[in-house]
Formats: sequence, structure tokens, C-alpha cells
Amino acid sequence: MGQNLKIIVQKFGGTSVATAHAREQAAAKIMQAKAEGYAPVVVVSAMGRRGDPYATDTLIDLARNVYPEIRPREFDLLVSCGEIISTVVMVQTLRKFGLDAVAMTGGQAGIVTDDNFQEARILGIGPDRILGYVRDGLIPIIAGFQGMTLAGDITTLGRGGSDTTATALGAALKVELVEIYTDVDGVMSVDPRVAGGARVLETMTYDEICELAHNGAKVVHPRAVEIARDAGIPVRVRNTFSDSKGTLITGGKPARVITGVTHSGGLARITVSVPRSEDDAAAKVRVFKAMSEAGISIDFVNMSSDSIIFTVKDQLADKALEALAREDFRCECLRGCAKVSVVGAGMQEVPGIVARVVEALYREGISIMQTVDSEITISCLVKEDDAPRAVRALFNEFGLS
Repeated sequence: MGQNLKIIVQKFGGTSVATAHAREQAAAKIMQAKAEGYAPVVVVSAMGRRGDPYATDTLIDLARNVYPEIRPREFDLLVSCGEIISTVVMVQTLRKFGLDAVAMTGGQAGIVTDDNFQEARILGIGPDRILGYVRDGLIPIIAGFQGMTLAGDITTLGRGGSDTTATALGAALKVELVEIYTDVDGVMSVDPRVAGGARVLETMTYDEICELAHNGAKVVHPRAVEIARDAGIPVRVRNTFSDSKGTLITGGKPARVITGVTHSGGLARITVSVPRSEDDAAAKVRVFKAMSEAGISIDFVNMSSDSIIFTVKDQLADKALEALAREDFRCECLRGCAKVSVVGAGMQEVPGIVARVVEALYREGISIMQTVDSEITISCLVKEDDAPRAVRALFNEFGLS
């Protein structure tokens, strides 16, 4: 193989490698890429979900059934095994079809991380070994979700880690395209389980996919997209089990005003009373510092002279209230809230989008407790029971079917 390599990174998620049939479908996508003149570099997740023999959650259960606490270093060593098993099985699958491949751990692929176990960050990638295999005509099959510290410890990259592996390798290898394979035809305009008429989006911008993911859509992880955006690499989300072209994510101009509607539940709204005897600014500093020191992220921040209102994840509400109580704040907590968001890079050029959002929810009798917006996102806090109706109302208002 010559020096001018036309490399593509193809990442296959857990459902795409869970069974022999799924792996054969994945192999067909790899062979198709070769037929189109690409040199594939493949990233794989662990096989299947909890209960499946080699799934990550199954391995965790195995260890915790012996002793419940797993130290972070041993945790990462354990859960990295699922992806490593997938690499070898995928190599065997390709060999079955006459293709030569080589299995690699994240460390063997040159992925160097910090030592923040379970949430490690990639410091750099040395791609020479991968390139050597590619030039020799081999297909590297690389374990996603993992890397190695300079000291030689195996680390994992946290939620969405295999997506991050794929785009980080894409950046290091200067590839023409990263393909993320899953079990749906692409990124949908809305969760089809919530609103009928959902459609696959042909194109999206990097910013739109990041906003959808941050606001509840289960798509490519934002960190992975940010790496691709910074490197200027297009990402295509495709279905392992169909011939759909999927969704192409690039830095191009937005194709529409509103791209999609998404939601995330399980939120709690906390209202903190500011003592009249205390300086307003000092009280706010104490509140936010208490949340920071407790490791709690907050959203929907609204401040006035006598109160500070924000949301946290429901499972962290008690921890937040305890931290605030230690600072002698009086608080009220409303559980069972949800965030409903409309996302679209085109809304920057169109006035009146907020009014349409408010009117659509008002017509459905849905009370908006708070709003927050950015350049391309408008989010409303509603009761969790109202969230599905709110999604459908906004989906219909903006003609997304």
C-alpha cells in the first residue's frame, strides 16, 4: 500500500458486535469501505448489554458480587476487558471472510491519557503503529473506551468513550471520515417513542449534535463531536443493519431553522432563600461554591435579590440540600421536573422562535417553570409528566415530521 492512504475510521457500538450475525453485518460495512478504496481502521465497543457474557456491566457485576467496592484503577483494568474481547472476536470474524486484521488495545494503538481513572482524558495519540499495520495491508481493530497512562496503567474514558476513541484516532490519523455505527438509521428529529413522524436528519452541524446530546438525545457523545469539529473531520452516524446513508455531521451551514426536539427527565428544582441580613453577591458565591465543592452540576439558574433557583439531577438533590443546609440556607425542592429543548443553528437568523415555543406549550396547557437559551437552543423546565406532550407540541409546531 502506498504512502497516500485514504483512511476511514469505523466505530461499531455494543449492539453492532453483540452477536455473530451483528458482527458479520459489521464486517460487511468494513468490506464495503475497502471496496470503495478506503483503508479501514476499526474501533469496537464491548459486546452487548448487562447479562450478556462479556458486556461491561456483566464484568462489573462479577467483581462486585465478590466484594462491592472496586478501586478506580482495578475498575478500569476490569472494564477494559470487554472491548479487548471484542477486538479479538472481530479479527476472527474478518479472517473468516478472507481479510487480515490485527487486534490492538487502546495503549497498543498509542492512546496516552492522564491518570484520572474512569474519566480519563486523552493527552495524545502516537499513530505510527496503526499506520504501519495499515501500510502492510492489515485492518487494525482497536478497543474503544480506553487508553494508557505514561506509567503503563490502563484507563477508561468515561461515558461515550468509544465515540471519543474513534474521533480522536480520526484526528491523529488525519482521516477523511469517521463513521459511527449503531442500530438506528441516523440521528432523528425527535425520539420516535415520544412523537410519531420522526425522521432521520440527512445533515447536521457539529454544534447542533452537541446541543442535542447535552440536552438528552442519545446520539454521539459531545466530547467526541468536539474533537471532530476541532480537527474538521466529518462524522457520519449510520445503521449497521441497513443501507441507510445516515446523518452527516459537518461544519457546514445549517439546513433548517429547527433541527430537533429533545428532552431529559429526572431533574429537581431547588429554590434557595437569600437571608436579608447577607449581601446578595456574597450569598450567591456561597451557594455556587457549595455546589462546586459537592461536585454537583447545576442548570436553569435564575437569580433575584431574595432567591437563587436552579436545577440538579434528581438523584443528587439530597446531596445538594445537605450541602446548602451546612451553609445555613433555607431551601425548597420540587422533584419530578424535565427539560424540553428545541435545537437549531438556523434560529439565530429568525426572530420569534421563543414566542412560538411559549405559545405551543400554552396551547397544550403546559406550565413553563423556567427557560434558558443559547444561540442555538431554547430549553423549558416543565413537570416530568408533561414532558412527552411538550415534545410533541414543539415537534408539531416546527413541522419536524
